[in-house]
Formats: sequence, structure tokens, C-alpha cells
Amino acid sequence: MLIRQLPNAITITNLIFGFLSISSSFVGHYQNAAIFILIGMMLDSMDGWLARKLNAETAFGKEMDSLADIITFGVAPAILIFGTTFASMGMIGMLITGMFPVFGAIRLARFNIDEETSVKRYFTGVPITAAGGIIALLTLFSFAVPEAALSAVYTLLCVLMVSRLKIPSLKGIPIPKYAILTTLLLISLLYVTRFNASIEYSNWIIFAIILYFVYMIIHFVLKKKRINTK
Repeated sequence: MLIRQLPNAITITNLIFGFLSISSSFVGHYQNAAIFILIGMMLDSMDGWLARKLNAETAFGKEMDSLADIITFGVAPAILIFGTTFASMGMIGMLITGMFPVFGAIRLARFNIDEETSVKRYFTGVPITAAGGIIALLTLFSFAVPEAALSAVYTLLCVLMVSRLKIPSLKGIPIPKYAILTTLLLISLLYVTRFNASIEYSNWIIFAIILYFVYMIIHFVLKKKRINTK
């Protein structure tokens, strides 16, 4: 019974990291806030897969996942980009950043009522997890990304979340290829966090990367075993 609650525990942990990101933004630790969002992104990719493997998918878990996502990948990135980019605009900046969680909530609501989503090889509109992760990643590389470019990407992501654009799902990508893409991303992230003295929680992202690699290895082994038994 406790094992079947593990997906919900991961979802709650994702929510906690969303709160940590918001708290970090409030005190001006923006790169720490970005790291917490990226850790939440890794956790978010685990809970649904684990629930399916444990045959523990429930309506409660689905709703909890959506609530966690709107905090970690909607509210947290909005507060992050407000502090780094739009704070000087005052109330106008608040209204602009407020659109991100609004559009993200619309995206999540549409996803939840789409019964065919689980069998499709594409998403309709950019998932809020990806959108929030992109904002966090760009913040980490803010030394090389102009504010104007970040503002443009932010606006574009808001529109893409509620668009009817078909986005290929990573479910259709073979695990080895997906692992290569993820590895390249995480290596670049690791480089930034380890060699930037202003990031206090760089060891957290190292632990998260190791945990994520373990998850991908288990995923690959189980998938290969399932294919061989057919």
C-alpha cells in the first residue's frame, strides 16, 4: 500500500520544490529558484511513469499532479521572470508575468479533459512543464541571454501553451535517443551550476541528475525486458 503511494509522494516533492523556487525568488536567489524548477521538472517526469508501472493511477493523483504543475511550472517561473526581467515595469510587469500561470492553467485543464492524450504521440500546445523548464534554463544562462530575448521567449511560450500546435511527445522517442538529449542538457546545466559560485545549492542539482539517470536506466531496462518477452 505504501509503495502505491510513491507516485503521489514524488508529486508532493515536486510541489515542495516549486515552493522552494518561489521562496528563493522572493529573497533574490534567482539561479537557485531556477534550479528548483528544473529539479521539479525531473520529478514530474517520474511520477506518471511510476504510477503506470505500479498500476497506481488514480483520479486523486491526476488532480494532485496538475495542482503541483501549476505551482512549480506556472507560478514559480512567473515569479522568477518577474524578479529578473519585469520588476522594473511595476504593475504592468506583474500583469505580464501573471499571464504565464493563467495560460498554463488553461493548458492543464485542456490536457485533463482530453481522454485521447495518453495514446497520442503528440501534445496539443506546449506542455506547461516544458515551458516552465525553458524559463528556468534561460535564467541560468542569463549571462548570455539578453533580457529582450528572454521577454520574447516568455511571450511566445504563453501563446504556444494555449495554441493548437502539435508538439511531438517524448513518449515516441526511443529511450537511448532521449537519454542522449537529456544527458547533453544536464551536462551543460551541471557545468553552469558547479562553476558559478553564486549558486548555493549546486549539490542538489547533482543529486537530482544522478536520480534522474537511475530513473532512465530503470525505464530502459524494464522496456527492453517487456519487448523481449513479447
